[in-house]
Formats: sequence, C-alpha cells, structure tokens
Amino acid sequence: MSACAAGIDVGKNFFDVGMVPTGHNFRVPNAPNGVAIVIARLRRSQIRRVVLEAIGPYGAALIAALRSNGFEVGVVNPRRIKAFRDAEGHRAKTDRLDASLIARFALTMSDVVRPLPSADQLALKALATRRRQLVEIIAMEKTRLKQTIEPLILASHRTAIATLTLERRAIEREIEQRIAQDAALTRRKEILTSIPGIGQQVATVLLTELPELGSIDRRAVASLAGLAPHPNQSGTSQGRSQIAGGRPCVRAALYMAGLASCRANPRARDSYRSMREAGKPAKVAIIAAARKLVILANTLIKSDKTFDSDHAIA
Repeated sequence: MSACAAGIDVGKNFFDVGMVPTGHNFRVPNAPNGVAIVIARLRRSQIRRVVLEAIGPYGAALIAALRSNGFEVGVVNPRRIKAFRDAEGHRAKTDRLDASLIARFALTMSDVVRPLPSADQLALKALATRRRQLVEIIAMEKTRLKQTIEPLILASHRTAIATLTLERRAIEREIEQRIAQDAALTRRKEILTSIPGIGQQVATVLLTELPELGSIDRRAVASLAGLAPHPNQSGTSQGRSQIAGGRPCVRAALYMAGLASCRANPRARDSYRSMREAGKPAKVAIIAAARKLVILANTLIKSDKTFDSDHAIA
C-alpha cells in the first residue's frame, strides 16, 4: 500500500485536494488548468494513490487525466466515506475536511483501487442510462394520459409519448450498433441471451451496468447486483436476512429475468415451486432465481460458454 495518498472532494466549481500524511490541502478550479495543477502537485508530492467520491460527471475529466498519468485511482461510494467519518467520531463537514477524510480513507482501506470503466464503457453506460430515463418518462406520460379527459391535454400526452418513443428507439439502435462493433461485447451478449429468462434488454443492462461479470467470484457478483442476502443476527435473536445495496437498475432487470426464468426454465420452475411449497413468499423465490441467474451468467462468461440444458439453476 502507498505510504502517501490524496483525497479529492469534487464539486461543480472546485477541486479540494487533501494529502496524507503531510496534511497539506489546496483548492483549484474544476477546469482544465485546475486538472493540470492537481496532476503537477501530486507528482511533486510523490503521491501515487488518489481517491474520489463517486458523485457524478463533475470529476470525469480529472479521473481520466489521473489514469492517463499513471496514478492509482479509486472511485468510492459516498456512503463508505460517511461511515468512515462516523467511525472517526467527527461531525464537522466542509469541502476541505472532506478532502482530508477521503485521503485518510485512501491510506487505510486496501480495496479502494479497482479497475475503472474505459471511455467506451462509460459512453455505453451513459446511453443505457438515457434509455432508462426515457422509459421512465414514457411510463409517467402514459399514466397521466389515463388520468386526463381534456382533448387538448390528451393530444399533448400522445404527442409526447410518440416523440419519446422515437427517441428511445434511436438510443436503442445506437446501443446495439456499439455492442455489435465490439467483438468482446458481442460474445458476452451471445452468452447472456442464451440463458433462459435473459432477453435482449436485460443482457444490455448487464453489459452496461455490470461490466465486472466474469471477472469476480459468485458472492461478489451477487452483492454487486444487489441480490445477496445479508444476515441480521445477534445473540439468540435471529432476524431475517434481507437483500440490500448493489446497483438498483441491475437488481430490477434481474428480478424480471428471474420471473421469466421461473416460467421458461424447467429447473428454475421446479426450484420456485419447492420454495413456495416450503412457505417462502413468491418475491423471495423470484429473487433467489434472479441471484442464481447472475451467478450462472458470471460463470458462463468466465468460462466463455453459452448456456445448455446441463447448466442447472437449482
């Protein structure tokens, strides 16, 4: 682990940088010249490990510059940073204090540096996010359409739905073209769509939102998908295990895939019926099927094999 680290609190207008163990802090504009200053000062301080919070697009240019200049870059969920502040017993929060806190987190935690998505992966994910936004807006417009009786408003809703649908289809075509131009993604999609229950749209979600498929173990992939049951036990108290965390869009897609799998795959259907007969709620049984699906997908991609009837989902 690096003996020195830096934490960067990213804002719309500024980068606040904290360094440990020196304790030095500085602020620069969130602009190309600010990025250049950050790179230069980190090099001068002989820092290799840099951690930022995952807070959206404001740090994208800085992350790309750090990666291209050979720094170890970690992008961390803000909840982990907040938990680290609580563990230290601190309450005060400013941009400067946050930068120092993130730097201490970077120095303490050994798992902060992970492979980051490439520029192509980020672009594909952005397209998938936009498609999901359009689907949600169309659903809202359809709901409003059912609640309206004024002819002019009805026409407005129908026009909006038609326009948004065309835009969604254009985004979907672009996603398909980009996947088709990448041999590795095309092969991964072939593997995913060979699994009963996983169709074109779910496969696209997995490709764009869960690029770690095939490179991590079964427990990690279930956790990233938000389908890993977390126990809640203490002493003689036996609380119920519940799923939590992970990536919501992946969990939602896999839930629908699990439902389809319970209908399309005989082994999944038998497993579902067994759980229901044992008294498990239908939702729990479907989530179990979804978890088995993502674990199976992870295994097949890792071994570069398509699904066949010998692969059990039990």
